[in-house]
Amino acid sequence: MAAIQPAEATVEWWRDAAIYQVYVRSFADGDGDGTGDLAGVRSRLPYLVELGVDALWFTPWYLSPLADGGYDVADYRTIDPAFGTLAEAEKLIAEARELGIRTIVDIVPNHVSDQHVWFKAALAAGPGSPERELFHFRQGRGESGELPPNNWVSEFGGVPWTRLDDGDWYLHLFATGQPDLNWAHPAVRREHEDVLRFWFDRGVAGVRIDSAVLPAKDPALPDFTPGNDPHPFVDRDELHDIYRSWRAIADEYEGIFVGEVWLPDAERFARYLRPDELHSAFNLGFMSCPWDADLLRTAVDDTLAEHAPVGAPATWVLSNHDVTRTVTRYGREDTGFDFAAKAFGTPTNLELGTRRARAAALLSLALPGAVYVYQGEELGLPEADIPRDRIEDPMHFRSGGTDPGRDGCRVPLPWRADAPYAGFGGDTEPWLPQPESWAKYAADLQTDDPHSMLSLYREALRLRRTEPGFTTGASGEPGDGSEGALTWLPSGPGVLSFTRTDGLICVVNLAGPPTELPGHRSVLLTSGPLDDEGRLPQDTAAWLRS
Repeated sequence: MAAIQPAEATVEWWRDAAIYQVYVRSFADGDGDGTGDLAGVRSRLPYLVELGVDALWFTPWYLSPLADGGYDVADYRTIDPAFGTLAEAEKLIAEARELGIRTIVDIVPNHVSDQHVWFKAALAAGPGSPERELFHFRQGRGESGELPPNNWVSEFGGVPWTRLDDGDWYLHLFATGQPDLNWAHPAVRREHEDVLRFWFDRGVAGVRIDSAVLPAKDPALPDFTPGNDPHPFVDRDELHDIYRSWRAIADEYEGIFVGEVWLPDAERFARYLRPDELHSAFNLGFMSCPWDADLLRTAVDDTLAEHAPVGAPATWVLSNHDVTRTVTRYGREDTGFDFAAKAFGTPTNLELGTRRARAAALLSLALPGAVYVYQGEELGLPEADIPRDRIEDPMHFRSGGTDPGRDGCRVPLPWRADAPYAGFGGDTEPWLPQPESWAKYAADLQTDDPHSMLSLYREALRLRRTEPGFTTGASGEPGDGSEGALTWLPSGPGVLSFTRTDGLICVVNLAGPPTELPGHRSVLLTSGPLDDEGRLPQDTAAWLRS
């Protein structure tokens, strides 16, 4: 199949794109079986066009036993039957592109499913076989090999090793059903390069790389000792050669990469964004930052400083399929996000959280770079409380039941207030239960309400697309990381105020008394009403034209 080359392929659209994350299983159910699918997404393309996004990022839609929400891939070239077929995926990619929306797919290089043909062959072949060299099989420690091969800790908590009946242990940094691949093996590299070409040939515009700093391992698989460098499985130097080979493939197709890069070291982070590696990476520090003016300003400054030396655009993310929804998080005493701090029964003021989430939307959409919007954020959805007997997330089980898991941000979306299960699909209960209050968030109720969260997002995305002050390098000229960069304005305690180009101003009052707006000609948009004296109340944001 010939590669699809859009007419405007030379335009660096990804530098300031608004990208919408689709968690297919929970977006829309086209066949009424309780699980979201590609038919459901296709039926909602007009909604996404009206919302005003430039691209869709799909979390894994591949064949999977769903041990970890699809991030345990059994076959990258097959769409999971619960979602549809490869032909439907090709049709969705093409239809979206005709409407001006590009597609980004998810690749998980660190591991595959234990149902993948390679792993099943490795199990059948036995210890010492060539098939097992594609993974990390080892003998255990102790007198009879009864202890794990090293002291590593799983990303989901607990021991990342499972012992087989034949005595071998295999490594899985995530769930037991997600065996880690051995990236020192050339067949692993060849396979992933072939998979990239497979999806670029089908017209995708980009690839999101899951857990991008984890695939390479120290061949000796030594014990982890805090403070020792290099780390045995995080941010290994070998990764950069892998991503350079990937970049060469992407360049053939005018495709782009966005990496999930969790690293505290700014210099190490920026290495992944050099001109011959990834195009962009998720800004997870900003997403985790508390609702605090000083901390957010620092997060913004640090992000722009990290990206500037390599000429890469920043990305801004408030939430995703792993993180407590913004409305809920901002309504809590602790407004930051940390996986280790998640707990059942944390009190939340949803009215306060919604007010802050509206202001945060305008803040993130005003910053220079690309922005990612997780499905349902534009509806103001809160985190749902999932009954314990309905939780599916392995993080919950591996924590011994103390972590509520991530299912609360993955509940199927409400589309119609007067339909069964808020119009998610048919009469079949969705795979995760919707709260009784879900209907009030339905898209059809919000569409014609000028004060709704949906209307706020639509107008903000429209202005972001049409106002010249938001432009940050979509002209096709090579970017140096400074296009449309912001300039901070003097402001009182608890207030953020900055300008972009062409007289655009963003002001966010996070904690101060009602504040006077800087000099301006017009108010473009506010997240909530100004007070009677035209001042900006607390937990409110405004876009101005000077």
